[in-house]
Amino acid sequence: MSDMPQVSFKRVMLKISGEALMGDQGFGLNPPTVERIAKEVKSVHDLGVEICMVIGGGNIFRGLQGSAQGMERTTADYMGMLATVMNALAMQSALEAEGIHTRVISAITMNEVAEPYIRRRAVRHLEKKRVCIFAAGTGNPYFTTDTAATLRANEMSCEAIFKGTKVDGVYDKDPEKYPDAKRYDTVSYDDVLAKRLGVMDASAIALARDNNLPIIVFSLDEPGGFKGILAGEGTYTRVQG
Repeated sequence: MSDMPQVSFKRVMLKISGEALMGDQGFGLNPPTVERIAKEVKSVHDLGVEICMVIGGGNIFRGLQGSAQGMERTTADYMGMLATVMNALAMQSALEAEGIHTRVISAITMNEVAEPYIRRRAVRHLEKKRVCIFAAGTGNPYFTTDTAATLRANEMSCEAIFKGTKVDGVYDKDPEKYPDAKRYDTVSYDDVLAKRLGVMDASAIALARDNNLPIIVFSLDEPGGFKGILAGEGTYTRVQG
């Protein structure tokens, strides 16, 4: 397989959940898992693709669960945003161990550990082939990291969002519970919303639809999957207009 000519995207957003960093643990960060994902990112970076990342915080703190247990929603959401900064720093460390220059860019100002979000500066980092990890969501409560990923992908002029999950695409029902679940090759934004297919939350899907930004749902557990899709191979679902 020749690498360079086949790559279908020049700049992409990789969105992964915080849970993806847990490995087999029930909580927190599993350094070997973080390292494995960093190697996947490196394999795509080596193709010359410019990469943005957004990582959730659910492995450390879930804002919605916190508010369900009586915590004020805005406070719980801010705690969730801080959890995403911890994940971003872990991923930065793993990527830099692979020799990739990486910037953590936070929507909540914390100059000691991350840059503040300045759009033009972030674009410049990407042009210099640095990986940009956008942390702290949008900086606003009531918005998920899925929405943050879609917002930043639009601001950075990404050509697609790659949503890494535990399954290899979008199914009509939960494939882990129903053996007869069918996988979509492509599905429209409107169907994702109408059928509540659970790709991302509704505001993220609507933002992607309004800006015609495709979402590619693939399995992060499949070794080489991220690189394979960029080279036109592999199993995934494309959400588009």
